[in-house]
Parts: sequence; structure tokens; C-alpha cells
Amino acid sequence: MTLHPRILRRAALVAGAVTAAALIPSAAATGAAPATPDSLRDVMFVGNNWAGTASIVDARNPEVLKSGINLIPDKAQEMRDITRNPLRLITFTAVRLGPGQGHDQFVDDMFSTQDGRFLAVSRPSFADVVWIDIAKAIAGDPNSIVAEQPMDGYRSDHAGLSPDGKRLLVSDSVERQVIEFAMVDQTLPDGKAVEMGDRLRTFESGDTPHENNYSDDGQRIYHASIGSAYTSFDGPGGDWTKGDRWFEIVRNDDFGIDKRWDMGKELAEAGHPKMSSAVRPMAIAPGERFIYFQVSWYHGIVEFDTQAADINGKVDYSTGKIAEPRTGAVTRLIPLPNRVPKMPITDYVNDSAHHGLSIDESGTTLCAAGTMDDYAALVDRATGAATFFDSTTTGHSYLKPYWTTEGLGDTCWISLSDSDSVAVLDVKTKKEIAYLPVGDHPQRVRLGTVERALFG
Repeated sequence: MTLHPRILRRAALVAGAVTAAALIPSAAATGAAPATPDSLRDVMFVGNNWAGTASIVDARNPEVLKSGINLIPDKAQEMRDITRNPLRLITFTAVRLGPGQGHDQFVDDMFSTQDGRFLAVSRPSFADVVWIDIAKAIAGDPNSIVAEQPMDGYRSDHAGLSPDGKRLLVSDSVERQVIEFAMVDQTLPDGKAVEMGDRLRTFESGDTPHENNYSDDGQRIYHASIGSAYTSFDGPGGDWTKGDRWFEIVRNDDFGIDKRWDMGKELAEAGHPKMSSAVRPMAIAPGERFIYFQVSWYHGIVEFDTQAADINGKVDYSTGKIAEPRTGAVTRLIPLPNRVPKMPITDYVNDSAHHGLSIDESGTTLCAAGTMDDYAALVDRATGAATFFDSTTTGHSYLKPYWTTEGLGDTCWISLSDSDSVAVLDVKTKKEIAYLPVGDHPQRVRLGTVERALFG
């Protein structure tokens, strides 16, 4: 058996299991008409992690257009490969028992191509990323996967899409790296032609690479690692077991590290000792000077000024071989209610008190997922005042919110993982404007496009 049988299967796809046209997303190659704004529809993609499916929601008039879209049509083959490889079987089981909370993790993150034809999906339990023909998947075609790449390690996680839609970043959870792939067919600056799904570059991360966000101009990547969030050694006494947890700004041109901080040490320097270094979801304010974080076990939000002078003016630590930057400081904490004060932090899902944070286009309102508190909150950035959405205020179940994304029309989209639903909040009116059942354990929600003809 080869080390990565999926590479052989990808070659088989090219050879004949799907047509060559399905592997080439460019309109010129396929003879398809170029995508135009009128031919595309803005949608919310919802990844139902435990079910291995996606739901597609209209982004402008929130309603479910299609649910139960199979993103693991190759499950039988994947499981055969896993059971024949003892190491893969061990790690597959570890994902189920650890971050999966007793469930397989089939869909973590997803982004669509700008022409609305393909969806890239990271699949943690299968340790890969696949590109799926959306039209085929909606139709139930078992041959909807048109490209596939394995991780070097044994779990894939968060992804990030470049502003031009050409590059996809995927966190390689076990290997302390982030891998860059070609999102579409393209010619690289050196003249080399690459196809959708081709592997390109990597950059270094700490233990358990997590979220990836590009700057608006695509020149920088904001990345964080969260360490061993699945161990039971929680709290300050077990912090040393969690590994390297770094927040870093990566230069996109050469994948060099521009700046890297240990946020636990920055919090301590700002007068907040014994807090975690693990930066969970982040929100980047307009102008990219201020970053807002959630960190492990904290019910609230951390504000970090990337341009402020270091508080004590000393180099107190290094992250790998990189010295503490001379700029960057925690400027305040925005506390939010802890509604489970008697719950042991060992019961927090993957160390997350809160997991999900975004900011509106104007930069005035943060949207936070209060994961263990069973609420979502719209938080005034200036004052910290919050409006809460939960079963009492909305009449809907808000169990374990697990992600938030800035939606269209000044909205915030929230996945409610234990309620198998998503909610849409109006940032201006502070009202819930939609609540939609979607599938088993919705996790990541992303704005994307599909061909309008798929839904009329």
C-alpha cells in the first residue's frame, strides 16, 4: 500500500473517472460562458461537520436552498484506506474521541471558487482537502470530487481564501504548518502553470495550526495556533503541556514571518496573568491595526493593538527563533457573562469558552459566539455593551454557538452546533431575522457564490 493512496485516486480521476473538463475550472477550457454577476447567486455555505454534508442558504433572503449535500461521497473508499493503515486508523479514532467529541469530523471549512462552480472543503477525519463540483454534488452525483490533496499530518482544519480567489490555505493540524494550494487553474509569477488543487507552499506554525485570515490587499496572513486543546491538562497549572501557541503575521510574498507573539505572555505583560496563549477565532478591524481575539477558557474578547509600543520595552521571550516584537500590546479585555461558573473547564469543548468572532464592515460591532454559555452577542466595539441572543430572547435554541461570519447587508451569521441550526442577526436593529435548521453539527459558515441556474 502506498503512503498516500488518495494521490493515486486523484490520478485515476484525471485518467477517466471524471471528464477532463471537470478538472479545469476556467471558462475557456470548458467552453462554458464566463461567470457574470447576473449568473451568480450569493449564498451562505454551512458545513455540517458530523454529518459530512453542506447546506446552501440564500445570502440575501435567508432561506435554505438545499440541505444534505454530500461532501464525503468517497467515504467508503476513505474508510477502506484508513482501516488498512494502522497509524491512520489510530489517528482517525483519536480525532473522533478528541476534537470530535465522540463523532467523526467530516467537514471543517469550505470556500467556493469565484465562478460559483467548485467548493473546496477541508475534512479533518480524512486529513485532506477536496474540490467538489457543486452542481454534481447538488444532483447527488457520486463523482463530484474533482481534485483531492492529503495533509502531511493526520488532520486538516481551518482554511483561508485569498482576496483574489486564487489561493487556499489549510491548517495541517499535526505538522505545525499551513499548506497553500491553488484554488483555481492559474499561471504563477515564475511562469509555471498549475491546476486547481495543486500544492504550492507552506509556512511554519506552532502546535495545532488554527485560523487563517488574509489582509484586504492579500499581502499579509494573520494566523494563530492553539496548541493541544484536546488534553485534560487545562488551566494555568497545565499550561506548560499545551505546546507552542503563536499569533503571527506572515508575509504572503515569501511566506516569511513578519511578527510573532505569544499572547499569554502579552496578556501577562498587560496585567492579566495566567490567561491562555491560545488565540481562538479572531476579528480584524478595518485598517488592520486592532485585532480582536478569543482565547481558551475566557468568556470575552481580547483587544490587541499591533502598532502600540511593547509595554515594558524589553524582549522577554522568543517564539521559536523569533524574538518578541518591539510593537504589539494588549490594550483591554471586553468581558462577557460566564453563564456556567460551576462547570469545570475540563468540560469546555476543546478548551473553548467562546469560539466564533467577527466584525461588521464599519468596524463598530463585534459578533461573538458564546459557545459554552449558549448565547450569541452583538458587542459595541467602543463601549463593550452587548445585546444577547439566546433561547429566552429569541424563543429559539442557541446551544453551543460555534462560529460567526460577517454576512451581507450588515448581518452576522452564526452556527449553532448543538441546535443543528444557523441564525442571522441584523447588526443595526439588533434583531434575529432568520433561524434555519440545517444539519448535524453545523460548524463553519462562509459567504460564497453558486451558479444562479442551479436554483432558478
